[in-house]
Amino acid sequence: MPVAALPDEKNASVPAMSATEPAIRIRNVSKIFARPGAEPVVALKDISFDILPNKFVTLVGPSGCGKTTLLRMLNGLIAPNSGEILVEGKRPSPGPHMGFVFQSFRLLPWRTVRANVAFSLELHGIGAEECAARTDRYLEMVGLSRFADSYPSELSGGMKQRVALARALVPEPHILLMDEPFAALDAQTREFMQLELMRIWHAKKSVVVFVTHSVDEAVLLSDEIVLLRPRPGQVAECLTVDLPHPRWEYDVRATPEFVRLRHHLWERIKAMVAADPQSEFYNREGRSYGPGVAAED
Repeated sequence: MPVAALPDEKNASVPAMSATEPAIRIRNVSKIFARPGAEPVVALKDISFDILPNKFVTLVGPSGCGKTTLLRMLNGLIAPNSGEILVEGKRPSPGPHMGFVFQSFRLLPWRTVRANVAFSLELHGIGAEECAARTDRYLEMVGLSRFADSYPSELSGGMKQRVALARALVPEPHILLMDEPFAALDAQTREFMQLELMRIWHAKKSVVVFVTHSVDEAVLLSDEIVLLRPRPGQVAECLTVDLPHPRWEYDVRATPEFVRLRHHLWERIKAMVAADPQSEFYNREGRSYGPGVAAED
C-alpha cells in the first residue's frame, strides 16, 4: 500500500531519492510543545509513513490528534523533537516547491485578486511577464478571471478560498499542503470547491496532503487516508481509497465502497473519542437519550 505505517527505523539510513521513491518520508517523528508552568504537551509520537509521488493523501482523526502540527512540520514551519522528515530527499523548508492553503483565507485586503495571486511569485523574483501569464492562467483555472480586479471585500467566502488556492498553485509546487481549507464554507460551496480541487489535482497531479475533520470529504478526495489516534497522535491505520477517477463524473457517495469506507472510518473515530479520557465525549459511545431525558453527568 503506498501509504503505510512503518516499524521503528531510528537507526536506518535513508537512501537517495529516485523516481520510484516516496515524495515524503516520515520516520519516527515526535513533537512536544513546552508550556511554562505546566506539563508539556506530546502532540505526536513516533509517526512513520511514506507518501508516493502524485498521490492525494488525507490526514483524519479526532480533534487535537496533531494533524495540523504534522502538516506544519512537512512545510518546515516547525521542527520535530525527534525523528526525521524528508521531502523530495531533503529536510523540509518553505519555498515555491511547496504550496500551503490555510483554513483562513489570509488575503491582503489592499491588493486585488490578481495582485494577491501574484504575491508569492513577486516574493521569489519571478519576472513581470511570466508573473502576469501564470497569474492569469491560474485565475482562469479556478474560475476567477472576471474578478481579477476585484478586492477581497467584494468576494464571497468560496471565491476567497479559490483565490487562496490559486495563490498556492501559481508557483507550481510539487507538493500542496491543505489545512482544512473548506471548513469555513457553507455546505453547498464546500461541495463545489471539492469538485474544483479534484479537477485541478487531476490536471496537475502533484502530491496533496490534506487535513480535514470530515470523513465524507476524506473518502471523496483521497487516494490514501492516514487515520491518527487521539493525542499523542500516532498512526492508527492507513487506508487505500479504491474508487475510480475522475470522481466528479459519477455519484461517488452512492457507491458501496464509499459507504463502507465512510462507515469504517467514522466508527473508528467515534470509538477513539469515546475511549479518550481527554475528550468531552469520553465514555459516551452507545449512550442514547430519549425525548425529554437529560444526559447524566
